[in-house]
Amino acid sequence: MKSFVYQLKPQDIVLLLKIISMNDPAWGQKPAAKALGMSQSEVSQSVARSKYAGLLDPTGKTVMKHALLQLLEHGIAYVFPQRPGPPVRGIPTAHAAAPLNKLIQSSELYVWPYAKGQIKGLAIQPLYPSVPEAAEQDASLHELLALTDTLRVGKAREKELAVTALKKRFGIGK
Repeated sequence: MKSFVYQLKPQDIVLLLKIISMNDPAWGQKPAAKALGMSQSEVSQSVARSKYAGLLDPTGKTVMKHALLQLLEHGIAYVFPQRPGPPVRGIPTAHAAAPLNKLIQSSELYVWPYAKGQIKGLAIQPLYPSVPEAAEQDASLHELLALTDTLRVGKAREKELAVTALKKRFGIGK
């Protein structure tokens, strides 16, 4: 019998951010799976890994926002690193997307590769393949994922702005 491995995967971050964007303590795994383009078993396994890591409470319903923020701020760039790739058509992410696109002026745009995308920029591989579609359906999730990507690829000032924006969206601190 194969034992379950409790190592975080990139889709765990996506699910945790989706739970925050839903802002519903009674969220269900099946609707979340559908919204994220994941299987229900992937979501179930993600919940188990996140509970084990202390990123979800023991019920598996509430994100431990302080712990998630610490992981994003100090670890995401090392655990799930990313370097911008060649120019492609896609959906804006990092500082090219809201909310940072209003604060940071840059000629260097980052996008998740996506055939239906309207913007051309440097490719950033999303944390999970269905991220572009999920982000199109949920503006709040798009912002959370873009801020997370800023922590993966941004410069010091961009990362500082992303952390501040994440704290605000998580309802942490000032």
